[in-house]
Amino acid sequence: MIDLHTHTTCSDGTDAPFALVKKALAAGITTLAITDHDSTAGWEEAVSAIQPQIELVLGAEISCLTTDGISVHMLGLLFDGKNSEMQQMLSDSRDTRVPRMRKMVELMSADGVNISLDDVYRATPEGATVGRPHLADALVANGVVATRDEAFLDLLNNESKYYVTHAAPTPVDAIEVIRKAGGVAVIAHPFASRRGQIITASTFTDLVAAGLNGIEVHHRDQSADEQSTLTAIAQELNLVITGSSDYHGTGKLNGLAENTTHQAQWEQLESLADARRVVKK
Repeated sequence: MIDLHTHTTCSDGTDAPFALVKKALAAGITTLAITDHDSTAGWEEAVSAIQPQIELVLGAEISCLTTDGISVHMLGLLFDGKNSEMQQMLSDSRDTRVPRMRKMVELMSADGVNISLDDVYRATPEGATVGRPHLADALVANGVVATRDEAFLDLLNNESKYYVTHAAPTPVDAIEVIRKAGGVAVIAHPFASRRGQIITASTFTDLVAAGLNGIEVHHRDQSADEQSTLTAIAQELNLVITGSSDYHGTGKLNGLAENTTHQAQWEQLESLADARRVVKK
């Protein structure tokens, strides 16, 4: 089983990197990608947990904004973690998250929602990149909502009046940096309309020109019709088709390997990196 999109406590997951790898082993996953938001901080710990039965794909999920303000997430996999341009892009994105969070909290507090920035920090694991899931956890802790999912549906989705964008690379810029760092770029859940505005099919032309390698087609936030459309787009543009859990631990319903990537598709994707960077024991 191949799961190419998971998160740890180094971004907004609830499992430490070591624990996540162990859970993946127990679930029978043979290839696991660690893709924390705008961070590679969990790589070393994850590598320390691998066993001969599992191989590790190191990556990150980069938060992007299109030129017309649509939020897009780009999975960068198998890039050189020491590449300075790549690390600078990740750092710049992380640095904009605190002022964004402060503004969202201010907007909610102004409407009488029981939340403070300190509440969010208490809900954020040490060393993690602060994000909306931590705000959601703080809202749960304060009794404003019952679950993280409810927080996103009611208060934190991209169409909410409390949503605040943050400085981020465009998807084209992110792809170009990932590819220059030797990695491969896969756009994450591009038609997940329940999250907010989505890109159109025509957008993929520019992304392919920038070096896009694949589309995350099989994802719980995309309907069967959306997955069918994305499959057709991928086939037309000769892009790799992936399936992933987008696992976050107890914070979301997503289960490890609930969607997976076909072996042949993974082999094609892995071959497009400029070096063999899959970590094995």
